Amino acid sequence: MSAPPGLNNGGSVDEAALLDAAADHSLLLLLRGIAAIAFAVLAFFWPKLTIIDLTILWAAYSFVDGVLALTAAIRLKAGRSRAWLGLIGMGGIACAGAVLIAPLELAAHLAAIVSTWACLTGAMYVWVALKLRKAVRGGWILALDGIGIVLFGLALAFWPRLELAALVWLTGWFAALLGSLLLYIRLWLGRSRRAGAG
Repeated sequence: MSAPPGLNNGGSVDEAALLDAAADHSLLLLLRGIAAIAFAVLAFFWPKLTIIDLTILWAAYSFVDGVLALTAAIRLKAGRSRAWLGLIGMGGIACAGAVLIAPLELAAHLAAIVSTWACLTGAMYVWVALKLRKAVRGGWILALDGIGIVLFGLALAFWPRLELAALVWLTGWFAALLGSLLLYIRLWLGRSRRAGAG
């Protein structure tokens, strides 16, 4: 009996279900990737960007990404992957709401907020990579990127009082990395499905 579409012979039913669920939400992955890259571009090229501007910009991105992640979580079947997506989605929306209520207070702790976001997001990608390590080829790239995002979050946690210019560049590069990763996942899943169909 052959493996399910897109899977190696060692892939389990759970792995197939997770792969299919992610592939079914490829449009959301595309939109989340574009949103992250758009944030990075704005952060890099916004003229005379202040810490308040960066905080509001991050809140806008967090809201968009949170809504997209929560939408994906609602459409998924119950399971740990749904819980992870729901956590990221609600966290992003809560972050945006907090900025509207207290932008100055949030701006003072922006590095800590981005650090927490990065650690949660990176951990989710590492978990997905481990879950799919027998199901698809090239999963190590996803794990490596996830570990990189976690290390970025930890670095911000250890150096929270960065100069504005350094914080802008770090958050910008983080968003660019995250956006590129999401777009890569979408491409990776598409290739896996086409390979399985063939």
